[in-house]
Amino acid sequence: MRTAVALLACLALLLSPAPAPAEGPQATYVLRVPAPVGDSAQRLLGLGYDVLEQRDGADLFVVGDSRTAQELRSDGYRSTVETVMPPSQREPRSLGSTTYYGGYRTITAHLAHLDEVARAHPDLATVVDYGDSWRKTQGAGGYDLKAVCITRKSPGDCALTPAAPKPRLFVMGQLHAREITTGDMAWRFVDDLVGSDLTAMLDDLEIWVVPIANPDGVEIVESGGDSPVLQRKNANGTCTSGPRGVDLNRNAGSHWGEVGSSTNKCSETYRGSRADSEVEVQALESLWRKLYRDTRAPGDTAAASADTTGAVISMHSYGNYVLFPWGWSTQKTGNDAALRRIANDMAALSGYTAGQPGEVLYNASGATDDWVYDDLGVPSFVWEIGAGSGRCGGFLPPFSCQKDVHWPKVRPMLVSAMNAAKRPY
Repeated sequence: MRTAVALLACLALLLSPAPAPAEGPQATYVLRVPAPVGDSAQRLLGLGYDVLEQRDGADLFVVGDSRTAQELRSDGYRSTVETVMPPSQREPRSLGSTTYYGGYRTITAHLAHLDEVARAHPDLATVVDYGDSWRKTQGAGGYDLKAVCITRKSPGDCALTPAAPKPRLFVMGQLHAREITTGDMAWRFVDDLVGSDLTAMLDDLEIWVVPIANPDGVEIVESGGDSPVLQRKNANGTCTSGPRGVDLNRNAGSHWGEVGSSTNKCSETYRGSRADSEVEVQALESLWRKLYRDTRAPGDTAAASADTTGAVISMHSYGNYVLFPWGWSTQKTGNDAALRRIANDMAALSGYTAGQPGEVLYNASGATDDWVYDDLGVPSFVWEIGAGSGRCGGFLPPFSCQKDVHWPKVRPMLVSAMNAAKRPY
């Protein structure tokens, strides 16, 4: 009898469903989705998918996990797998670390670099603390938000006033944290400005560089070490089923809350609770208002005045584009001819494609480049650096690609932007 009971118990154990394994890190998929420019593309964004700033003909690309293809199918979109990236394995983070993923600099290394450049070149460089990251405002770690002003210093230079004597070019990287190419481009630009033939251009021009505009997000990215975490947003969020944070490039108060942004806190394009809700965006907007005169009347079709000076470049990746306002609509700005000319000049140097976002990708609202032009009239551009595929494409190219592939294209565009900032219109 005991033997029969034991056999029945073993049989029941064998037939019972196995416990579900604990869900660990998942692979990341890039899916190719047919979504032509227009209603199809805008509907895809409106559904809250993580749509990349990349287009191939009628196809857009969506980042997701193993469930995303089925979700797209349920929403009426076909998809095919373009690439698969292995899961990120977060590693214990050493505060002394200066690089990750083969040579990319950590946020602490970037901030130290600005101070080192200012100490080594006091006649050229000034570091400015323009605010705090979200985590720092919460007493939960975080970072100072830092910029460096580089010019051949004369009285009045690098002052936080729009009445400064020289035109200003503003360049920033890693507003989207996972776009690690852009932080490296900023690092190289800073070093080039103080140690090459570009220094001669600083007699009559001021350059402002923010290498890391989203330091809390970058800290999450670098926590993956050799498998960087693909964090796009900042760290302010309550999502429990996806990436936390707010998309800083959907939070700016220019046509905030319209097309191409999401109310879903777990969406990669979550716009935030209100326009300009995020401290990182508030700090940038405050800094820009201190650096530039407002030369444009209100209204979507008003033009900035001909005496406007300066330019703002926000570096992103990837797709090989030079984009300019408006991003929320295909409507033309009052300075469309000049913006288009400057963008085409940059694109000709790099082989990129120039256009309004809605012409070559899709429309999205709440972007910082729209805000700069909308609020101040200053010409503003987004560079999407890098191809969508190939060894040096995507979010995570090998570090050697920065020197060998990306920098030779970005540097000439930076020089073009320096010249354009003097008298853009």
